[in-house]
Amino acid sequence: MRIVVNTFGTRGDIQPYIALGLGLQSAGHSVRIVTHHIFEAFVRQHGLDACLLDIDPRQVLANQALAELGNNPVRINRWMQENFRPALRAIFKVTLEAAHGADLMLNSGLSFAGWHVAERLHMPALGVSLWPMIPSRHLPPFIGAMPPAWLPFRGEMGYWYGRLANQLFFALLMPAVNQCRKEILNLAPMRMREYWRLDSPRTPASMIYGFSPTVIPKPPDWGDNQQIAGYWFLDEAKDYKPPPSLMDFLEAGPPPVCIGFGSMVEHARRQLEETILEALAAGGQRAVILGGWSDLGSRELPNSIFRLEAVPHDWLFARVAAVIHHGGAGTTAAGLRAGRSSVIVPSFGDQFFWGARVAKLGAGPPPIPRKRLTAGKLAHAIQQAVGSEAIATAAAHAGRHIEAENGIGVAVGLIERFARNGKL
Repeated sequence: MRIVVNTFGTRGDIQPYIALGLGLQSAGHSVRIVTHHIFEAFVRQHGLDACLLDIDPRQVLANQALAELGNNPVRINRWMQENFRPALRAIFKVTLEAAHGADLMLNSGLSFAGWHVAERLHMPALGVSLWPMIPSRHLPPFIGAMPPAWLPFRGEMGYWYGRLANQLFFALLMPAVNQCRKEILNLAPMRMREYWRLDSPRTPASMIYGFSPTVIPKPPDWGDNQQIAGYWFLDEAKDYKPPPSLMDFLEAGPPPVCIGFGSMVEHARRQLEETILEALAAGGQRAVILGGWSDLGSRELPNSIFRLEAVPHDWLFARVAAVIHHGGAGTTAAGLRAGRSSVIVPSFGDQFFWGARVAKLGAGPPPIPRKRLTAGKLAHAIQQAVGSEAIATAAAHAGRHIEAENGIGVAVGLIERFARNGKL
């Protein structure tokens, strides 16, 4: 089969789909990744074809302090509308260009244009998501406030909260989407009731999820067309050659913690650096800092801290005592797979969901929202992460189970079944 995989966002949104694409390619399929132009080399170095969108996600993130959005669905949806609406025509056009001649389309959570293009080309389409898209009465919503444990009917409230948040997103973008359907795809406009059906457990689009059933067991109100495959890891450790200075640092003392906030563009970088340094000093803790898109740690640092721009997570996380990060789906998965405890400092969107999930597994202390982060809170959380035997045991337990899974193999089998039968 010729398969198009649409994925937009940050590196954490792209990397699992490269891993999935390699799995499909190994099974004999031709794979084209549709993504941002800044990831072209990343895609092609793994032998996959690329069709590129001339939009840089770093610029989009730099225009907004994401911690101010938090996990408020109204604010997030307005921000998405402001940033997605101007880009929609380009997204529709590049998706249409990439899909000509393909046999199957796979759409990530942010690649909603793919569903409309598939309709235009009479092509089967399947969702491949890194977070739970379809609301459930047995899961908190992946964006929005977590209902407190004492709340009666919290499952019912969480379900409707999730549905209404999704519908708000659809409603805000519907005028621009319908304009693209008309002018680019020559399709009739969609109506709100059609969107209402899409995220109902009774009539949802077919979806394969790239997270572990160890982390999120399949909710009983999801049907057969919602399947959890397991994580899609891109194994980079075997080809990574660490700089000698990094090896010297790792061998010079006890395992450090790793601190990095990935693609989060930090508008208050200096303040965050001060908070981190104070927290590390309070606990006498060694650390590896990953600069990421905020260029974190680009100042004079004590000898107890080693800074890198980036390093494969699967290599580094196996060599540290704990991971302090923003709670992106990919970083969370890598920390859990390595069997390491996580201190999650969420800024935005689904990061709060993953922070709560890690805490529920017992693999880390409760998350600290970025807006509420202080040196004292961070120092206490790091001490819990590196010093609690219960947290270490839970993290190691999750890691063993995740390592034993074959998320890519399961997903490839489900995709092939869907292509044959139109069902999962």
